[in-house]
Parts: sequence; C-alpha cells; structure tokens
Amino acid sequence: MAKLYVNPKVKKGHINPELQGHFSEHLGRCIYEGIYVGENSPIPNVNGMRTDVVEALKEIHVPVLRWPGGCFADEYHWKDGVGPKEKRKKMINTHWGGVVEDNSFGTHEFMELCRQLGCKTYINGNLGSGTVQEMSEWVEYMTFNGVSPMADLRKENGHEEPWTVDYFGVGNENWGCGGNMRPEYYGDLYRRYQTYLRNYDEKKPINKIACGANGDDYHWTDKVLETTFDHGNGFMNGMSLHYYTLPNDDWSHKGSALDFDEKSWYRTLKKTLKMEELIRRHGAIMDQYDPEKKIGMVIDEWGTWYDVEPGTNPGFLYQQNTMRDALVAGINLNLFNKNCDRVKMANIAQMVNVLQAVILTEGQKMLKTPTWYVFHMYQHHQDAELVESSVETKCVGLEEEYQVPNLTESVSLGRDGKLHVTMTNLSLTEEAPIQAVFAQTDIKSVKGTVLTGKMHDHNTFEAPGQVCSAAFDGFTVSGSQVDFTLPACSVLHLEVEV
Repeated sequence: MAKLYVNPKVKKGHINPELQGHFSEHLGRCIYEGIYVGENSPIPNVNGMRTDVVEALKEIHVPVLRWPGGCFADEYHWKDGVGPKEKRKKMINTHWGGVVEDNSFGTHEFMELCRQLGCKTYINGNLGSGTVQEMSEWVEYMTFNGVSPMADLRKENGHEEPWTVDYFGVGNENWGCGGNMRPEYYGDLYRRYQTYLRNYDEKKPINKIACGANGDDYHWTDKVLETTFDHGNGFMNGMSLHYYTLPNDDWSHKGSALDFDEKSWYRTLKKTLKMEELIRRHGAIMDQYDPEKKIGMVIDEWGTWYDVEPGTNPGFLYQQNTMRDALVAGINLNLFNKNCDRVKMANIAQMVNVLQAVILTEGQKMLKTPTWYVFHMYQHHQDAELVESSVETKCVGLEEEYQVPNLTESVSLGRDGKLHVTMTNLSLTEEAPIQAVFAQTDIKSVKGTVLTGKMHDHNTFEAPGQVCSAAFDGFTVSGSQVDFTLPACSVLHLEVEV
C-alpha cells in the first residue's frame, strides 16, 4: 500500500486560477464553428457565441483565455478585425490550412466571449510582422478611456467603455514562426515594443509576457533575460514556455490519437513528465536573474499533438481525445500546482476542435472530452493554497525505456476551507491501494470523483457519454487517515473536510 502524506499546516504557495487557462487560435475549427457561429446561425448563440460551448466552458470556470494565436498572432493585423463586418478585410490563413479568414471574429468578439465566460483576457500581439505603432495603438484602442484617435475609433465601432486587458504577449514563438529570431535580437525588440504598451488605467495594469523558449532551449531563456533583465521593475511580468507531448519525435509522423498500443501509452506519459524537468531547469535560469520570482513562468501552450484524424484538413489539427489525454492533463495540472511558486499561468492548446481540446463540435452537435472532465475536477484548486504533500511511487511500464512512476498528486487548501487532493494512476493494468495520512488533522468527511476507463476510451457524437466522471466512494476514514484504491488508468479528486 502506497503512502500519501499531506501536511495541511505547511503552505507551499498560491495556486493562481490562471494555471487552468485556455488558448484559442484562428486555426481550423477552434473559433469559427467551434466557438463563434455568427448571430444569424441556426445554432443557438448569444451575440454569435455558441450557447452550448459557452455553457460547457463556464462549468469548468475558465480563468483566462489567450487569443489570437499562436503562429497566427504574428501575421494578424488587428485593424482588419474591427468595424462593420461586411467591410473587414479577408486574408488567407497561410499558417493553418490556407483557408480564407474573413476577420468576422476580432477584438470586439473576443472581448464579448470573455465577458460571457467571465474570464480574464490574454491578448497576443504581432511582433513578427507588425510595427511598434500597431501594437501600441491596439492597447490604446482597447484600454484608453479618453479622447484619442484609437479610443474614438472604438466608440465609433460600438463600444463606449474601454475593456480590461489583463495580459499582453509581446510576440509568439519568435524563435520560429514568429520571425526565426536570435534570442538577443528578440530581447532587444521586446525592450522596445513593451515600452509603448501603456498602462492607461493604473488600477488595471497590463501584465506583459515575453516570448520564452521552445521546450528545452535553455539558451533562449538565458539570452533573452540577459538582454532584458537590467531594464527595471515592471518591464516583464511573465515569460512563456511552449511544450507539446508527442508520442513520437518525428513531427511528420507523430502517432495516432486513437490507434496506439501500450508502448505508445507509456511513451506519451513519459514525454509528458518531461514538463517537470523543463520547469525546474528554465526556472533555475530565471532564478539567476529574478531570485524573488517576480517574473512568472507562463506555459501558454501545452498538451498532446498527434497526427490529424483521417480525412480532415491537415492544417486544422483536429484530433480525438482519449483517457490517455485525460492522464496527460492530470499530470500537467498536478505539476503546475506543485511549482506554483514560479508557474503563474498555463494555457492548454486548444480550447475547441484543435489538438487537446476540452470540447469537440460537429455542426449542431457538441461533446465534452475526457480532458474536460479533468479540468472540471481540478477547478477546486483555483485560487487555493498549495500544501505540502508527497506520495510513494513505483515504476510501471513495458520496458525500462518507457517506465514511469505510477502516481502523481497535488493537494491544496481551497477557498471553501476544504482540502482538495488530485491524483493520477498512470498504470494501465494495476490499481493502486493508497493510505493517505493527513498530519495533525481530524477528518470530518470525504467526497470523491473519479474518471477512469480503458486507454482507448473516448467520446463520440454518437456516444458522447462514453467517458465521464463518476462519484467515488471507495474509501474508509479513520481519524487522520483515508484508505482507498485508485483504479488503473484514472484521475481522482477527493474533497476532504477537516
């Protein structure tokens, strides 16, 4: 029986709600058809936003949404997406599928979506092909409450009051699709561009996010910070990190979302666990320049990336979502919690119909993926206090190359005064008996929710309830101890009243 040790008296850090953030790009059917169908659509909507999708997203309390990209951000010119829709410029989305982008979803529509969701806004600006003036004017358009050319234009376009921009990304993946830059060059451009992102309302300062590394490119992190760190407080509030879980290292054949074997299961989870090393090593570099951890690590693109579903546009990145993806989500969210002293925001890629989506749509149909259910369970960690915890693990897997620890966990003290335990069992075949000991704590009651199934289990439009969470009551409570058995291939949430 594995021991889970929890000490609620030892607080380890604050878990920002933004650790469960989301990402929506002008890519495939994420925004168009997935989120936005237009006011005249037969699909029920409010101001063009799909009612069913918005309601499902509200159930998981989306804390922050990143938009418009992604690679799309560094070819997006915001003025093309404001004003009367019939006059908005059309363009070819050269990054994603070569389809026509009609710009019917722009700044006003994004802000309306965030209003409906009740979430914070994360705008990603165009540094790769845009100008300082363009980026500066976008911030003025969105946030200035006064007389100015951009504020007047916003009012002409139907929005009298300014919006709040909570986070602003100065470029995206500028080491690659955002300009193929050297880190020193990007660092100098960041210094320049961020200077003109004015805080027009000092009570609502914009958090500025610098473009960070791709995976284990530690050189990028070091050189960007070396170029920028002497600029003074407030110039940088966060630095991004992008890391995708690929079953295979070959980008031309990443592996199928549905047709995979046990070896691919464990290889995928092992690659997911690399996130812990990335956080630690990038964090160590950040500590050299920012020992007080004022600059947050922002993992604003993470999740699984497989070959697209057969018969779909390869540029749309549409993939199915199984119990394997649920485990990937649970592992990552536990890691973000455990490293909340440095990781301040994370955004799964992407929200709807793209990569590791929480929702899939097909015409008027909508379904919640296994990943959605993980977010639904983990939402109790939002705005909570991480408490000290550890669990005994053993290696599972088919062979040494693909072995992983069987368990991951994180525990928080929620705003509701209850302890919230989340665990994953990575083993496909072995359940895990757990003895959870809560130090110096008398337990009054326990409630549980579990998501479990076989590795290929997934939801379809014909069977949308194949995978869903269920009540878990397989535990016994004695004083400060809870005994239970975690099923194989599962994600668990326990709510412990003390």
